[in-house]
Amino acid sequence: MSVGIVLVSHSAKLAQGLAELAAQMAPDVTILPAGGLSDGSIGTDYDEVVAATQRADSGDGVVLLYDLGSAQMTAELAVESLADPSAAIVADGPLVEGAIAAAVAAQSGQDRRAVAEAAATAGIPEDLAPSAEAPADAAEVELELRNDVGLHARPAAVLVRTLSEFDAEVTVRLGDQEADGHSVLALMSLGARQGDRIRVRARGPQASAALEKAKELVDGNFGE
Repeated sequence: MSVGIVLVSHSAKLAQGLAELAAQMAPDVTILPAGGLSDGSIGTDYDEVVAATQRADSGDGVVLLYDLGSAQMTAELAVESLADPSAAIVADGPLVEGAIAAAVAAQSGQDRRAVAEAAATAGIPEDLAPSAEAPADAAEVELELRNDVGLHARPAAVLVRTLSEFDAEVTVRLGDQEADGHSVLALMSLGARQGDRIRVRARGPQASAALEKAKELVDGNFGE
């Protein structure tokens, strides 16, 4: 089981498209759209949001994200109406970035508070730090991206989900920029493309294992 996600939007098409995108990065997570009114017009439908929230909960709770102010009110009212309101959290974060971050966090097995936090902080710019020399206790490997889309969207999500399984701090460097290996958005911000060479650096008890798995993913084109 994993935390479910509900996307509350004034637009049915927006919610459906975003749910489809997020599902590509979190295939084992229930991600449900709840957008538009029952007649197909723009707006938010309280009953639909309640129903989606109930369906999305497989036992680990639900995180709801919203697009505009009145959608937040609808989401909060829906949560209050649940038999156990504490089972769901309305995350105050950007809808698109937040949905991606929340989906990856849920896929990684994090609890609903951690998933909500991932969504809430997704809109905070992450500075790409200039790379520095690796600390003495850090290991590093250089890898060439050969998959079609490089380190974007789904491949970045696959890498983050995999690295979260290891007790290690991991960063990924492209040129003179370095990003947190546990952040999908930070990795995507590197703009690493097919043919680019990245350096994956890890430190911690399972650093070597994390690097071996990263190499396996890159060499296998992230399963594409």
